[in-house]
Amino acid sequence: MFRKYEEQGYQPVLDKIRQKTLVYGDKTLMAEFRLEAGAVLPRHSHPHEQTGYLVSGRMDLTVGDETYQVGPGDSWCIPGDIDHHAVALEECVAVEVFSPVREDYLYR
Repeated sequence: MFRKYEEQGYQPVLDKIRQKTLVYGDKTLMAEFRLEAGAVLPRHSHPHEQTGYLVSGRMDLTVGDETYQVGPGDSWCIPGDIDHHAVALEECVAVEVFSPVREDYLYR
């Protein structure tokens, strides 16, 4: 699958958080998230391994019991079924890859 960049296509996920699926294959799905300053991603877990990269902005990312101050260029990998949450300290853009494919993101 190949997809050219386009500005539209973002869907609201939570208050102050929008998501767009970029591409996906049989085993992975890549998505872009745009978070407004003050956005809160509540504590949650899912069976998908989640690998991410912060393109811009700053956030606090908590994985399990460890909190990281994340800035542009930082990256992470969250194993499946591990609690995690985040708080956007300023406007953020993050790109994340999920494996296996998140079915709930296929139509976004």
